[in-house]
Amino acid sequence: MASSVQPFQRTLRAPIGCTGVGLHSGRKVSLTLRPAAENAGIAFRRIDLPDQPVIPARWDHVIDTRRNTTLGLPGRPEASVGTVEHLLAALAGSGVDNAIVDLDGPEVPIMDGSAAPFVFLIECAGLTTQTAARHMLEILRPVTVEEGGASLTLLPDPGVVPTYEMEIEFASSAIRRQHRVVRLAAGAFKRDLARARTFGFVEEIEALRDAGLARGGSLDNAVVLRGATVLNAGGLRYTDEFVRHKLLDLVGDLALAGLPLRGRVVARRAGHRLNNLALRALFADPRAWRVVPLLAATSVRDGVSTPLAAAAAAPV
Repeated sequence: MASSVQPFQRTLRAPIGCTGVGLHSGRKVSLTLRPAAENAGIAFRRIDLPDQPVIPARWDHVIDTRRNTTLGLPGRPEASVGTVEHLLAALAGSGVDNAIVDLDGPEVPIMDGSAAPFVFLIECAGLTTQTAARHMLEILRPVTVEEGGASLTLLPDPGVVPTYEMEIEFASSAIRRQHRVVRLAAGAFKRDLARARTFGFVEEIEALRDAGLARGGSLDNAVVLRGATVLNAGGLRYTDEFVRHKLLDLVGDLALAGLPLRGRVVARRAGHRLNNLALRALFADPRAWRVVPLLAATSVRDGVSTPLAAAAAAPV
């Protein structure tokens, strides 16, 4: 896969698509990844709607964080796209800066519950290097958000490659407390995180479906637990698959910053809501961040032409 210290932006070499089922909607949906221009960032296009609205993959477009991350347009309740985090993690982990994602439904297909199928699609399409310089979002001072016993801290770090740390704790003896640190150097996302699947508990399923969630969930696209027992015939893909999947979600949710992070992320029992609150807290403090060329130390925040420039000015 592409190196995370590549100094120039990248997009897909060719379009590529797949079809699957939405985890929460249960609807069949087709997805096509397409190349995009320099500085375009990542965006979703709902091609099933009359005006084919484009929804930027940005923190200030997050409208729901219940068991997934959903993006939408203000004043347009029909113009939304759910469960974006696994695909965004795959794009970020594969070094894709610019892409348009066409969907004919309201949710990214869940595939096997991990990011591995999307990494495979990206590899099949190939990447092409563009001429525009790549930039990073550098964390300048600690930013911490806390809620309900969970916390997430964004910290400065001198390295160019970001580091993500996650600790989770569940009553189930199949999980208990798990902790993992991953440094997203070249190949690390595919090797360490991509195959980790989303997970849930049998006793939650009825309540989730009553809430309009998990209607497409099955043993084919999630790790399902009954107490201490993993119900999937093949068992786990990693002994600590649960914390690895939480890290996968974290990478995807924080990709909504619009640029790769330059810093360290330390999360304790964090989920989609806290991940988004951390970005909102970061951008609320202009002293806490700056945009820098990937391989330089000089700030280029003023006048930079990236999706982040617009996001930084958005209300929190």
